[in-house]
Amino acid sequence: MPARKKTKKKAARKKVTKKKAAKKKTARKKQSRGKLAPAKNKRGLKATEIVIGLDDKNIAPLVNEVQAVGGAAIGAYAEPLSGRPVLIASLPLKAVQPTPFQRDLSPTHTKRLAEKIDEAGSFLDPLIVVRGEDGRLWTPNGRHRLAAAKVLGLQQITALISPNEALAYRILALNTEKAHNVKDRSLEVIRMARNLADTKPRSKESDYAEHFEAAEFLTLGIIYEQNKRFAGGAYTSFLKKVDRFSDRTLPVSLRQREDYAARLMEIDDQVKKIIDKLQKKGFKSPYLRTYVVARINPVRFHRAKKGDTSPAMPIKAALTRMASAAKKFNVDSVRPGELAIVAAMS
Repeated sequence: MPARKKTKKKAARKKVTKKKAAKKKTARKKQSRGKLAPAKNKRGLKATEIVIGLDDKNIAPLVNEVQAVGGAAIGAYAEPLSGRPVLIASLPLKAVQPTPFQRDLSPTHTKRLAEKIDEAGSFLDPLIVVRGEDGRLWTPNGRHRLAAAKVLGLQQITALISPNEALAYRILALNTEKAHNVKDRSLEVIRMARNLADTKPRSKESDYAEHFEAAEFLTLGIIYEQNKRFAGGAYTSFLKKVDRFSDRTLPVSLRQREDYAARLMEIDDQVKKIIDKLQKKGFKSPYLRTYVVARINPVRFHRAKKGDTSPAMPIKAALTRMASAAKKFNVDSVRPGELAIVAAMS
């Protein structure tokens, strides 16, 4: 067989082999995408270790508290991950209050929730309850279910009660009962921070990074306390790049954040004036605020390297530059095509 034919056959075989290898690789990728690998090291308790009696020394005081408010203990168990004791109980609705730093109640969501529970004919999802700082029973994640139970006229509600008071702060970060928007989450976080500043004034802001989730929620929360209609979503991208948790104590850091919030509100006043001018020139896009804020954002082109959590620039400097850009904004430089790009990105 001529050498040229051998070479062609060899090349063809290599091509087929490469194609097969590529197909196998793609198949492996597809299989791995939908699967979650279980942890190699097993954690938590065994089934026989979970059930505990109501006379357990860690549960008995809670049982007495439940009975004192007119409730009844149903059972107790050791939480399977940490082993902390949890009491299952039936509680009168009037004995449970939402945490004072929780989101505002939504009457619309409450009515819809009550309707759905009534349609199902069962109230199956128990509240998580902790002992509050004022000695009462608090629910950090069941405000709307508690309100829905009242709408339905229920006398009692089932609860999982934990003696771990710090759990109230942690649970708010995991709360998925009603989807958070920027305003709801910011108000929760600032209320939590103010509560901690009063009860634990020597604690650092950074000690509660996990509870607060993101530093910008603290700054925006201060603004939302004063103006519930503030367009915080327009400034989130900017704040994410410059706002970081402080190592100062909570009372000190909150005073500092009040200054940041005041400066951001002044910037927003300038943004409103720019929007008015643009509207007078015939621009009617719903993305005017997003566009203007993006134009005056001094860190809009900053791209952090992987793993780099440092701010793009100090927040004070960033606010100063943003305020200056807002004052110098030239409305004559705006082109309709630029707004179309912002609309498409949004």
